[in-house]
Amino acid sequence: MTVGIIGAGISGLTLAYELQKRGIDYHIWEAADQPGGYMQSRWETGETGNRYLRELGPNSLLGDGNMLLWLDELGLTPKLVFSNPVSKARYIFRNGTYRKLPSGPLSLLFGNFFSWSTKLAIFRERNNRTTSPPGETLAQFFRRRFSAELVDYAVGPFVAGIYAGNPENLLVSETFPSLLQYEKEFGSVLRGFIKNQSAAGRRQSFSFQDGMQSLPNTLASRLKNISLATSVAEIRKTAGGWEVDTLSGTQTVDTLVLTVSTDTAAKLVDTSYPAFAQALRQVSYPPMTAVHSAFKKADVQHPLDGFGGLNPQAEGQFASGHIWSSSVFNGRCPTDEVLFTTFVGGAGSSSNTQLPDSVLIKNVQQELATNFGIKTDTPTFQAVQRWERAIPQYDAAIVAVKEPVRMAEKDNLFVCANWYGGVSLSDCIGKGRKLAGLLAQNSSD
Repeated sequence: MTVGIIGAGISGLTLAYELQKRGIDYHIWEAADQPGGYMQSRWETGETGNRYLRELGPNSLLGDGNMLLWLDELGLTPKLVFSNPVSKARYIFRNGTYRKLPSGPLSLLFGNFFSWSTKLAIFRERNNRTTSPPGETLAQFFRRRFSAELVDYAVGPFVAGIYAGNPENLLVSETFPSLLQYEKEFGSVLRGFIKNQSAAGRRQSFSFQDGMQSLPNTLASRLKNISLATSVAEIRKTAGGWEVDTLSGTQTVDTLVLTVSTDTAAKLVDTSYPAFAQALRQVSYPPMTAVHSAFKKADVQHPLDGFGGLNPQAEGQFASGHIWSSSVFNGRCPTDEVLFTTFVGGAGSSSNTQLPDSVLIKNVQQELATNFGIKTDTPTFQAVQRWERAIPQYDAAIVAVKEPVRMAEKDNLFVCANWYGGVSLSDCIGKGRKLAGLLAQNSSD
């Protein structure tokens, strides 16, 4: 069996690597001249000659022991950088300042982040016997089981940080299906969290000395049959498989896997599956812009003792939030400086990404100065990265692509992408490994 893979993001690279391990013939095509998709890391030099590590896409990877064993297999263990313990703290902007979210029952009960009505709702949740109706959004789910305040000042900011999305639109069944499982199995989300706390605690957040791009670069370097800077112009279904047209010619494969974005996938399947293509075109990707800013540590009054600060929409801030990159991982900037990664845009404020760089930077600097007590108007380093299509939204449009995907699998056309079955890096790696096992099994049957 020969497997064709279109796209060399983390999903496609993982799939190709796992197929190669199993001795299955494959070929992977990537339109860009480098692998990794949005996983891009850049060491850049500022005007003073200092170096800064910018993550243009994902900032970290969350994984368990099995993930670490897999990375060790790739030879990446010496390059691992684990997040600092301080990064476990999460901050939310509220009433003009960043306030630490409660991290446990005691800080929830005796802290003043949430009102007493929300605290009471949280403790009463164990006796909430309501169940999720079809098509329930994250906001509806948490209002039903907890309170509107929890949606506004916890769920909303985190959904914006993870998905660049709006909890009023994202479906709980597609984003966090484990919550529905907790509700069904334990009758309570809190009970489910408690039961599964030990498993969640074994996961760790990490990166690499030269940033997240080390992972796709390493995977690509191990592959024998990868073609970069090679766009796929057309795919055609045949009696025995698929023909793949590129500028280099036509190659026939038995099985074809799409790991590309929905817009690219729609163009490729339009001839063979027009209804599938139409469903793919309905999937939205809000724009997002990342602004990296460095300052002298002495000029920043906030201790930056956490992962970062998220901005609820209700607070009317310009940015969606800020990762305190130099607090999360060591070695991202000089030791006497701090590095912020500010995210602007997403589903709730996409218009902010349309501003010119000069205005964008001015607004970000003003927000940083006000909210973190920065005493200078001049960063030691600053750079902007724009993504016109950032993260696929797991809303009702995503549900509509599920059946077409299942139907295409009957023709040996598979999907392994962040818009199907999980958006996180660990999801994509897991899907690539799982699909490789399935295809290997099919080839031996």
